[in-house]
Amino acid sequence: MMRSMLDLDFSAIKETAWLYIIVISVAGAGILFALYAGRHLPPPTDFSPPSAVAQDSVHRAGAPHSPSSSVMAGLAHNATGALSHLFLQLGIIISVSCAVGWAFTRCGQPAVVGEMIAGILLGPSLFGLLAPKAFLFVFAPASLDALRLFSQIGVCIFMFAVGMELDLSQLRHSAHRFLVIGHSSILIPYLFGVVLALSLYSNYAQAGASFTPFALIMGISMSITAFPVLVRILQDRKLFRTKLGQTATLCAAIGDVTAWCILAFVVAIAGAANVEAAALSLALVVVYAATMILILKPILRSLLERSLLDESEPTKGVLALVLGVVLISALSTEIIGIHALFGAFLAGIVMPDGGGFREKLVLRVEHFSSVLLLPLFFAFIGLRTQIGLLDGTRDWLICLGIIVVATVGKLGGTALVSRIMKMPWRESLELGALMNTRGLMELIVLNIGYDLGILSLRIFTMLVLMAIVTTLMTGPLLSLFRDKTAVRAG
Repeated sequence: MMRSMLDLDFSAIKETAWLYIIVISVAGAGILFALYAGRHLPPPTDFSPPSAVAQDSVHRAGAPHSPSSSVMAGLAHNATGALSHLFLQLGIIISVSCAVGWAFTRCGQPAVVGEMIAGILLGPSLFGLLAPKAFLFVFAPASLDALRLFSQIGVCIFMFAVGMELDLSQLRHSAHRFLVIGHSSILIPYLFGVVLALSLYSNYAQAGASFTPFALIMGISMSITAFPVLVRILQDRKLFRTKLGQTATLCAAIGDVTAWCILAFVVAIAGAANVEAAALSLALVVVYAATMILILKPILRSLLERSLLDESEPTKGVLALVLGVVLISALSTEIIGIHALFGAFLAGIVMPDGGGFREKLVLRVEHFSSVLLLPLFFAFIGLRTQIGLLDGTRDWLICLGIIVVATVGKLGGTALVSRIMKMPWRESLELGALMNTRGLMELIVLNIGYDLGILSLRIFTMLVLMAIVTTLMTGPLLSLFRDKTAVRAG
C-alpha cells in the first residue's frame, strides 16, 4: 500500500512538472517571438498633449510682495506660500479620499478602490474640467515637487508593509501546485501583454521609447496582482482561513515576488545606458538581495531578540532601528538604479518575526501610510490621468480591449491552469477572479513606466482605468462564482 501511495505521489509530481515545463516553454517562446517581431516596428509618434498640469506655465506663488497696510493683501500673500499650498493639498486630498473610500466600503468594495478613484476625481479629468482656475491654484505646477516626494515616500512605506506581510517560509515549503499556478498566473497574462504591445507600440508608446521595455512594462501591467488588496478582500469575506484563501494568498505571493523581480530587470534595462550597465545593475541587485537575506536578517534577529520574545509594544529605539533599515535599503536600491521601493520591499521581507512583531509593525505603518501618504500617491496618479485624452471611439475601443485582454489573460489563464491541476471549475474561477485584482500595485508599476519615459499619457490613462475596472470586478465576480450551496453548508 505504501508503495502504491509513493507511485501516486510520483505520478502527480511528474504530471505537474510536465505542465510547468509546457506553460513556461510556450509562454516564454511566445514572449521572445513577440519581442523579436516588435524590434522591426516603426518608432512611436505619440502626439499626446502634455499634462494639463504641465500646460500651464510655472505658477508663481505670488507677485513680489510690496509693503502694504492691507490685511487682506497680507493674507492673500500668505495663502499662496509653499507651506500653505501643501497643507491645502493635504486637507483636500485626505478629505476627498476618506469620503470616497467610505462610500465604496458601503457598496461592498475595498476602501482602497474608492481612494484610487478619488485621485482621478481630483485630477484634470474632473476637478480640472469643472473648475480649472481652482484646480490650477490648488495643484499649482510649482507646488507639485513636494507632493511627488511625499507620494513616493508613501509608496516606499507601503511596500515595506507588503514585504512584511509575505511569509517566504510558506513559499519555500508550499506544495508544488502553488508554484505552477502562481507562475502561470504571471506568465500567461504576461504573454498576452507582450503580444498586445505589438499593436500598440507605434501609436501609444512614449516618443523615443524602444519596443523591448514598452512590451515588458505592458506584460507586467497585465500580470500584476495587488497582494495586500487581495488579502483584505479575503478577510472581509471571511475567506482568508479557507482552502481557497490560503491558495490565493500563496499564489499571489509567489506571483508578486516574480513580478517585482521582472520589474527590477525592466527598470535596470530602461535606466541603463547600455547592456553592460544593465547587467551591472542586475548583478548589484542580486548581491544586495543576498546580503540582506543572508547577512542582515540574522543580525536583525539578534538585535531584536528581546522584542521578538516579548509581547509588549516595540520601543522607540526598535522603531528607530527599523526605520533606519528601511531608509538605508531604499537609498541603496535607488543608488543602484532600480527604484527606492524595491529596497523598502526587501527591508520588509528581512524583518524577523516572533511575538507578533511583524503584525505590530504592519499595524503602525499601515495606519500612517493609508491615512496620510497613500492618498497623496493616488492624487499624484490622478494628476497624470487625463480621461479627456481618450477623445475618439478608437481610443475607447482600445481601452476596452486592454481590459478584456487583461481579464482573459489573468482570470482565464489562472482558472485554466488551476482546473488542469484538478481544482473544481468553480474554485478555479474564484481563484482567477481573486488573482485578477490589480489595485495599487498596478498604479505603482504604471507610475514607474511613465517616469522612465516608456508609457505615453494616453496608454498610461488606459492602463489606470484597466487597473480600477479589474479591481472593481473582483467582488462581484467572486460573488458570482461562489458556490451558494457550499456557503450555506458552511
